[in-house]
Amino acid sequence: MISTNDFKNGMAIEVDGKLFSIVEFQHVKPGKGGAFVRTRLKNLETGNVLDKTFRAGEKFRKVHTSSKKMLYLYSTPDEVVLMDNESYEQQSLPPELAGDSLAFVKENEEVELNLIDGDPVGITPPIFVVLEVTETEPGLKGDTASGGGYKDATVETGAVVKVPLFMNIGDSIKIDTRSGEYVERA
Repeated sequence: MISTNDFKNGMAIEVDGKLFSIVEFQHVKPGKGGAFVRTRLKNLETGNVLDKTFRAGEKFRKVHTSSKKMLYLYSTPDEVVLMDNESYEQQSLPPELAGDSLAFVKENEEVELNLIDGDPVGITPPIFVVLEVTETEPGLKGDTASGGGYKDATVETGAVVKVPLFMNIGDSIKIDTRSGEYVERA
């Protein structure tokens, strides 16, 4: 158990049976009345951020969060299979745990497995990935980088990305996996 006096940014705690990460906190000692702690908490399941106030000295269960580098091997409709880079043990996870995070990840690429109290809770892909365009409308003469238009392109993982008009099949592009947006030609 930890007290509000031990709060640190990024620390994970359990409040009312839900897991939160402390985004920021502030100890407040008003002129009269008891001290309290104002916090901004991020729900680790939904990602929602909320403001919450606690009495000074209130106690919470500290949650141990960690992440482990794993190699994404493959996925089926029933499972996502990862391999530990150090012990070479394979771990099978339900596809709901991965969600859309693997949309831009090729097989045999490194990802981070997020753990809370040793249990897997999610997968974080690399921030930027380079993928080849496998399907798109052909570029037309006059379509340039400064042309200002975008079209849909399917990349080798099957995901669809908006790319500039001059991109063609076979071109490699850099994608930001957080937003799913085209960054630059690779």
